[in-house]
Order: sequence, then structure tokens, then C-alpha cells
Amino acid sequence: MAENTLLASLANVQRLGHIAIRVEDVDRAKSFYISLGMHLVWEDKDWCYLEAGPGKDGLALLGPEYKAAGPHFAFHFTDRSEIDKVHHQLKEAGIHVGSVHDHRDGTASFYLKDPEGNWLEMLYHPPGGIPSNY
Repeated sequence: MAENTLLASLANVQRLGHIAIRVEDVDRAKSFYISLGMHLVWEDKDWCYLEAGPGKDGLALLGPEYKAAGPHFAFHFTDRSEIDKVHHQLKEAGIHVGSVHDHRDGTASFYLKDPEGNWLEMLYHPPGGIPSNY
């Protein structure tokens, strides 16, 4: 029952927007992905975020000291209210979800696990994109 409700709650999922991977050396990994044509959008001391192509498909590189999140994939929404709506629907269905957080880069999100134990994020991604901080 909960799985069917989960699927119904996510019926508005339209874009798999980014993946986040753990790396040993953020600078080395960042250089590698930039050499493949990705563009650096956000950088901090222990992680960075890159995008590729006109669809702005994202890749987060999480360093060893980064503790806010682990490896995951994220569905992106361009309407902030959709994050709250999906969060509420999943909670009502008895799915364990984390709190919704507004982030300093203009995004907002929450995390949950799928039935197989994989982490995923539901992320509001501003229609104009994430403003660069570098």
C-alpha cells in the first residue's frame, strides 16, 4: 500500500536532475569533469556542483569531510510548492522523509530512501538555475 502511494505521490516527477558521488580528492575530480566539458556552478571547501549541457544535468562531488549528505540521486522540480506537496504526501503515506531545508544556493530539498535503501533527494531547482558562487 505505501509503495503504491509513493508512486502516486511521485507522479509529477519529470526530471532526474543530478547525482551526488563521493570522491577522495574534490579538486582532482573537479578538474577531470571540467575537462569533459562540465561547468563549475557551486564550490565549497568540501564539495562542488557541476552541470553539463543545455539540460544542466548536475553532478555533485562530495569530499571525504562532507557530512551533510551522502551519495544520492535527485529529482528536480521548478516549482517550490511541489517540494512541500510531495513531502506532505509521502509523510501522509507513512514514508519516512527528512525535513524540508532551504539552502543558501536558492534551492530547497528533503531526503528519503527508496524501498531498496538508496538515498534520493527531492529538490526545488530555481527555473533560472543555481547562481554560481565562484
